[in-house]
Amino acid sequence: MEFTAQQIAAMLNGTVEGDAQAKVTTVAKIEEGHSGALSFLANPLYTSHIYECGSSVVLVNNDFVPERAVKPTLVRVANAYEAFAGLLAQYDKIKRQRVGIDGVHHIGKNSTYGEGIYLGAFAAIGNNVKIGANVQLHAHVSIGDNCVVGDNTVVYAGVKVYEGCVIGNNCILHAGVVIGSDGFGFSPNAENNYQKVPQIGNVVIEDHVEIGANTSIDRATMGSTIIRKGVKLDNLVQIAHNVEVGENTVIAGQTGVAGSTKIGKNCMIGGQVGIVGHLTIANGVKIAAQSGIGHSISVEGSVVQGSPAFDIGEYRRSYVVFRALPKLTKRLDDVEKNSAK
Repeated sequence: MEFTAQQIAAMLNGTVEGDAQAKVTTVAKIEEGHSGALSFLANPLYTSHIYECGSSVVLVNNDFVPERAVKPTLVRVANAYEAFAGLLAQYDKIKRQRVGIDGVHHIGKNSTYGEGIYLGAFAAIGNNVKIGANVQLHAHVSIGDNCVVGDNTVVYAGVKVYEGCVIGNNCILHAGVVIGSDGFGFSPNAENNYQKVPQIGNVVIEDHVEIGANTSIDRATMGSTIIRKGVKLDNLVQIAHNVEVGENTVIAGQTGVAGSTKIGKNCMIGGQVGIVGHLTIANGVKIAAQSGIGHSISVEGSVVQGSPAFDIGEYRRSYVVFRALPKLTKRLDDVEKNSAK
């Protein structure tokens, strides 16, 4: 797509300094700028690059004062970083937008979809499915019977949504996500074999949720596994049956949450964290990467680290002592030797 400096300024409520008709068709870092590219300058550490920059247009803050002549057309805005991020979001949305039905596909009985749908090759929709407007179901996506997918949701290639699950509006499910596979429910019998406990619940994903590639969210044994509004899950996250993740909580990659644990809203959970089942994590809790959570955290806003995890300040002080243990041991040995003489 092609935009002029004047059009960009109009979108960002900015002002043009230079050629208002300068055209851009792509974006580039300021140190790698070239003709036809749009760049931005927000961090003063990169100011020197603007004088050699080959980009056609550069976004700058209103208070930027060049020390010498610059070649690109400048578009002055209140916050160059935020403005550039906003443009990238619009560009990405336009680039990813798809409409229409490709190749071989399957739509089951009594299933409906809204206007603006995109259905990729070999996508399959089960019976009694309700799909909203402007939904994208990419190649090899499978939506099981009796599911609901809300408006403006994007489901990338290879995602599998089992029967009866609900996905809200404006969600993004990346490639390989599995929603609604059976929870890990088994019961030992008299012969000491494990008998499967039927998992008859579902998964409910509310609005504005993004789920990273190859993440798995298990269906509830009974009731629902619930991912609340605004949650962001990274790649390779495991959410077990009957878990509830509160609004706007973010969970980094390779984290596992065991069954029936309730995580509050606005929590931040680092990568490779393990959380055992049947716990409660309070609102606003931060858990450092590779921590192990074996007990509930009841104090809102707590920051914890370690395995088992405890207060991060105490953890860091303890770690200083731990690192010093070899020296302390040697000193103790020397004291004992000298005492024995």
